[in-house]
Amino acid sequence: MSVQDGPLRPLWVDVTILIFAAVVFLTMLSLGIWQVQRLQWKVDLIETVEARAFGDPVEAPFGTVTEDDHAYLRVVTEDGVFMNDQSQRVKALTELGAGSWLMTPLQTDTRIVWINRGFVPTGSREAGWTQPDGPISVTGLLRLTEPDGTMLEKNDPDQGRWFSRDVAALSSEAGLGRTAAYFVDAEHTGGADSWPRGGLTQVNFRNSHLSYALTWFAMAALFLGGMVYVIRDRMRHRAGLIEDDD
Repeated sequence: MSVQDGPLRPLWVDVTILIFAAVVFLTMLSLGIWQVQRLQWKVDLIETVEARAFGDPVEAPFGTVTEDDHAYLRVVTEDGVFMNDQSQRVKALTELGAGSWLMTPLQTDTRIVWINRGFVPTGSREAGWTQPDGPISVTGLLRLTEPDGTMLEKNDPDQGRWFSRDVAALSSEAGLGRTAAYFVDAEHTGGADSWPRGGLTQVNFRNSHLSYALTWFAMAALFLGGMVYVIRDRMRHRAGLIEDDD
């Protein structure tokens, strides 16, 4: 990049351009710093979630749950009985292939909690699924409700088509009234080849903030280098025009 020879440009134009360039540079620098801060936030989040997910199970909470405090918390429910006749299948795609999550309400003495009993593959028959008899407690990961469906597919309760695990909608369709505001992804407790297959929850978070930060810092450095080159070239040009006038 070079400055073409020509008449001396008013100083205020150069100052305006310089101010604009400084704003662009500082914006890039700020975005890089923000990504560094986000990186630390993401690292802390991953450590917190992993501690929840792989720690000793705690009693499934009552009342309000939040993503910051409860998502992926390993919990154990009270003893209850599965309401198998109210089960619903929710479309799923896992490492085992295409199929469904088997969502079944668990009736305890104090409340009803929806349990994601696990994955069942397309074509598998209910007669081959495990059906626990009598009271049972469930250990698994607390998951927040997934309202409405997905970005591409919406739940259609009337047609029995479910694309997300929407606790409120599932409860309404089953006529259960108020239930726990979350569901539990059950751990796998059956045999190696039994269905439904629990324990398939993916506890991982994409962390690209470092690469984003380095990208913004690199762009800021290149932009700063270009600014310095143009300013020096412009100063030499201005000095040359002044000398010619003398």
